Amino acid sequence: MHPFDPGYTAEPFLTLCAEYPEETVYPPGQFRVEWGPIFHRGRLDGSARVLVIGQDPAQHETVIRRILVGEAGRRVQGLLAKLGITKSYVCVNTYLYSVFGSVKAATSRNPALVDYRNRWLKALLIGQNIELVIALGQAAQTAWTLWQASADGQGLQVPFVAITHPTQPESSSNNDKAKLAAATKKMLQNWNAALQAVHQNVTHPDVATALALYGDTWAANDRLRIPDQDFPAGLPLWMRENDGWARRAGADALAKRRNITITVSTGVVS
Repeated sequence: MHPFDPGYTAEPFLTLCAEYPEETVYPPGQFRVEWGPIFHRGRLDGSARVLVIGQDPAQHETVIRRILVGEAGRRVQGLLAKLGITKSYVCVNTYLYSVFGSVKAATSRNPALVDYRNRWLKALLIGQNIELVIALGQAAQTAWTLWQASADGQGLQVPFVAITHPTQPESSSNNDKAKLAAATKKMLQNWNAALQAVHQNVTHPDVATALALYGDTWAANDRLRIPDQDFPAGLPLWMRENDGWARRAGADALAKRRNITITVSTGVVS
């Protein structure tokens, strides 16, 4: 058997996927709109207990058409497992499209962008079983703040925690090993504080789990494989198990924007 995610088969997700905003809302100078929107990963059937808000899709997500499927996703999978959550989660991003450069403040607060995202949050939160919301990084935390200011958000009380983005250590260290180690330690301390604050809020875990905190660096089982049921049907095993097979390639930023090079993982083809 090969479990898979059947996609957007029911309302309101059918309509949400049909009515996604394009270039008037997501300017091409700030987003890679040419690669299309990417909506979610996880459960859309009402069984989710934890909602994760990420930032924006990267190249692996662009190919697979699900969010948080690269290194950040594996780290998030390990974090969820520490809460006893192995399948009852759903993930959405702050932005539908990959960020190109940086996002202007006016764009991030464009009512059309915010309102569409809030429609997703409403579908996942109102009348559902979410027991905890986790925001990955500042953009996701801002997205949650804007949701709370909406009419639907004001009427909903749900535990929330904002944590450092899973790949912030790499993005902040500029390939300096000492800086990377220090940033990783600091991030894991941040995650430990969050786990201690919200562990008790997950009252219906998939697996009853005693809280085990992170050390100063990544240990075995801190990064976990993403379940097959999160991927579209027919996705090859090497795309599900490995990372680094999709890279933006080119001599300059524009060339890299136009090109994603996919390389089959070593050992797959003899």
